[in-house]
Amino acid sequence: MAGEIPDLLVQERAGTGKGAARAARRAGMVPGVVYGGDADPIAIEIGFNDLLKRLKAGRFLATLFNLKVEGHEDVRVICRGVQRDVVKDLPTHVDFMRLRRTTRVNLHIPVEFINHAAAPGLKKGGVLTVVRADVDLSVIAGDIPDHITVDLTGKQIGDTITISQVTLPEGVKPVIERDFVIANITAPSGLKAQDDAEDDAEEAAEE
Repeated sequence: MAGEIPDLLVQERAGTGKGAARAARRAGMVPGVVYGGDADPIAIEIGFNDLLKRLKAGRFLATLFNLKVEGHEDVRVICRGVQRDVVKDLPTHVDFMRLRRTTRVNLHIPVEFINHAAAPGLKKGGVLTVVRADVDLSVIAGDIPDHITVDLTGKQIGDTITISQVTLPEGVKPVIERDFVIANITAPSGLKAQDDAEDDAEEAAEE
């Protein structure tokens, strides 16, 4: 499960609007907004390099932060959106939402596959085809899992792994109600081609 909540240091932005946002970017900052909860929105800015480093580290949109703004009480937040430059793909604006520890929020949580060596289908040359590298889950803000685990033990070629087969952490539930597919084990291309050829031969013989 998620460990200690990391601090996120930002500054309150002096002004709002496009002019203030451009000024922040010229100063090496990324403008943003903190909203939600029982307080008014706050215009903030975060260091460009700090934000970029966190984005590259991954899971930024699935991490609960302890937001520290001088002159304000610390508050737990989660990122609800990062706008990027359409050409350079670099962050230009960021939005954070205030959360209580008991607040439920929908997040994309990464999927981790374990025990590949214990899957007979993979030993026979089967291929693990990942349909969803992360899953949209309803989680409690104070206890966000780092990932969910899919155990491949005993899986054969042709097996399909759905969300109902995954043991989810306590308090975590899928956002989508249907039993959707996470991954499957498919036959290697060579074996599939051989099977197709045999099927064609059988069909020809029947004709």
